Amino acid sequence: MRQRMFAIGDDFFIEDDQGRRAFKVDGKALRLRSTLKFEDMNGRELYKIQEKVARVRDSMTIEGRDGRAAAKVHNALLTPLRDRWTIDIPGGEDMKTQGNIVQHEYRIEQGGNPVATVSKKWFRVRDAYGVEIAPGQDDALLLAIAVVIDMMAHQGR
Repeated sequence: MRQRMFAIGDDFFIEDDQGRRAFKVDGKALRLRSTLKFEDMNGRELYKIQEKVARVRDSMTIEGRDGRAAAKVHNALLTPLRDRWTIDIPGGEDMKTQGNIVQHEYRIEQGGNPVATVSKKWFRVRDAYGVEIAPGQDDALLLAIAVVIDMMAHQGR
């Protein structure tokens, strides 16, 4: 998968490995808190991403179509050597990241197993990076998690 991000508030597309648009992220920047709608190419909303304000640590919630939290992404309070992020999955096993978030070189793990790998090395385009997702995973949710981590790690983009 490939994603090109410009600035919060802009719409952008996530492409598959063939360069075909697979998902659209509709940015809503004129709100008190950042809100993104994660849609399939038929315009069907899959997830809504909202930033929580006034928290001890930054967090963003990814809501499913039913309005319930599908995942909550937050950065760890202590990050001595690397950025660390945890992803709470209600009713499921939580996830965490390993690697360098700022440089777009990290893995998302669940139960010690990688479920997605994010890498900028695969692309020469400035604001592009790849997300390789393990078989059997929820592609849309993992891509939404990668978008949230990118937004939180690169505030003001």
